[in-house]
Amino acid sequence: MSLWQRPVDLQAINAAHQGTLMEALGIEITRITDTALFGSLPVDARTRQPHGLLHGGASVALAETLGSVASNLAAPPGWVAAGMEISASHLKPVRHGRVLGCARPLHRGRSTQVWDIQLEDEAGTTICVCRLTVMLREKNPV
Repeated sequence: MSLWQRPVDLQAINAAHQGTLMEALGIEITRITDTALFGSLPVDARTRQPHGLLHGGASVALAETLGSVASNLAAPPGWVAAGMEISASHLKPVRHGRVLGCARPLHRGRSTQVWDIQLEDEAGTTICVCRLTVMLREKNPV
């Protein structure tokens, strides 16, 4: 059974990121299954720090993007999710290629959700683990 409560359309999700940080960093949502959301980030001049390594902030931007998109897809109709807290442990440096991420729910409550986001290099080695907590709020009427 799918945990998503909204239509899942990869093209529409990625199109909504035009003109945002996600587009600037090259973050892309790549796949959505019934229980997880996946995405990627290039390791290039946009995402490296001066020593040639993937910037930790770029890893966190990918993780928060994956968790935020997932939490909004899993939120009940008429509700939106907004990030409250994120933590990241950077385990291994990356110099090139793509970072691949996967967001899975740890807790889906009435007013909060907690997401586990694992980031890997292209060889499948875990490079960063993150936990994102979001609050759910009723969408303001227009």
